[in-house]
Amino acid sequence: MTAMLADTAPLRESPAFRRLWLSGVCSSFGGQMTTVAVLFQVWHSTGSAAWTGAIGLAQAVPLIAFGLFAGALADRLDRRRFYLACTVGQGVCSALLATQALLGTFPVLLVLLVVAGQSLFGAGSGPTSRTFLPQLVRREHLGAALALNRIAFQGSMMVGPAIGGLVVAGVGVGGCYSIDALSFAAALYGAYRLPRMVMRTEQAPRAGLRAVADGLSYLMHTAPVRGALLTDLATTVLTMPISLFPLINAERFGGNPRTLGLFLAAIAVGGVTASVFSGAFTRLPRPGAVMLLGSSIWGASLLLLGLVPNAWLGLGCLAVAGAADTLAVVSRSTVVQLNTPNEMLGRVAAAEQIAGQAGPELGNLRAGLTAAATSGSVALVSGGVLCLAALALIVVKTPQLREFTRPVADPEPGPELEPGQVHPVGVA
Repeated sequence: MTAMLADTAPLRESPAFRRLWLSGVCSSFGGQMTTVAVLFQVWHSTGSAAWTGAIGLAQAVPLIAFGLFAGALADRLDRRRFYLACTVGQGVCSALLATQALLGTFPVLLVLLVVAGQSLFGAGSGPTSRTFLPQLVRREHLGAALALNRIAFQGSMMVGPAIGGLVVAGVGVGGCYSIDALSFAAALYGAYRLPRMVMRTEQAPRAGLRAVADGLSYLMHTAPVRGALLTDLATTVLTMPISLFPLINAERFGGNPRTLGLFLAAIAVGGVTASVFSGAFTRLPRPGAVMLLGSSIWGASLLLLGLVPNAWLGLGCLAVAGAADTLAVVSRSTVVQLNTPNEMLGRVAAAEQIAGQAGPELGNLRAGLTAAATSGSVALVSGGVLCLAALALIVVKTPQLREFTRPVADPEPGPELEPGQVHPVGVA
């Protein structure tokens, strides 16, 4: 049982990672509350699943349009300062959302514009934060650090939406937005205490479009990374259910805002459970195979969600999906980071973010439009079937993904880190 529990060595070994992890817990909590608030505000204003799906479009377009350019900047600039600047921008957007809710509701289009602005800054902060881990923890502990980050995210997802629903019901959406804006102070503190992370001159990428082209070329010619990102896109674009939650909540719980947060919380319960016992899969030698397994369970669980009529059985399906998602996400990031050299990590991390964040938002748009034309059940079942078919094709066409083997721990542990010290990064 001890070997199955999450490996906390990165938290014990690296003070910088520990601070970054704690600040991430706070900012993720605020972000999950804002997710509920935006969903409720748009649904309350329009009553349309297509409009709640448009939230995904507002978040996806900036990530797709600017993500790779932001990743190239992360590979050229001081990554710590770049991350700080993007985090400030995200906090300002949260403050704007709070202001509009407290002083007078914006039209829905303006709310989506602010959401898009926050996503634009996230296109820079997301891939930059992904480049920190290889410089803060040992390579053999990378999977454990990713699992700990997943615990922080899923823990906030489990608590944040439920509290967000209560705050919306009690004081309105402005309360959620205000808490989110304050949470960015913690994110700034964690990043401010990081060491400088300036790329050496000989490692710096070429400027502009040439750097983006180099990153895309690397992705296309590195089979494990390409297969991991395609797997993630197959699961998210085809099966993401979040835009359907207001509709399902109306059908099965009478539209009570207190129960809307339960749908996200159910996914988080499964995710946290899998993260707590992440030692059972982060120590396995083939993270690509684990990713494919988790993605398949995710697709099957959401297919079942569309078939079961009982509300509480549906929440159980979401809990299983959340556990499977943790397996897939942690294993995907492990495959990507272990197959990417440091000088390319910002651009590859940006592509991973596009797949990991824009993919779900496009999936939410697909689900919303399908539900508007048919029903929520049809959107879930059709997406699950297409997802499983796409995964079967990836298994056949990309054997390098399922066969990739991670490095084992060094026989002799390295020296303990002093505060602010970073491990040298090798080229995979």
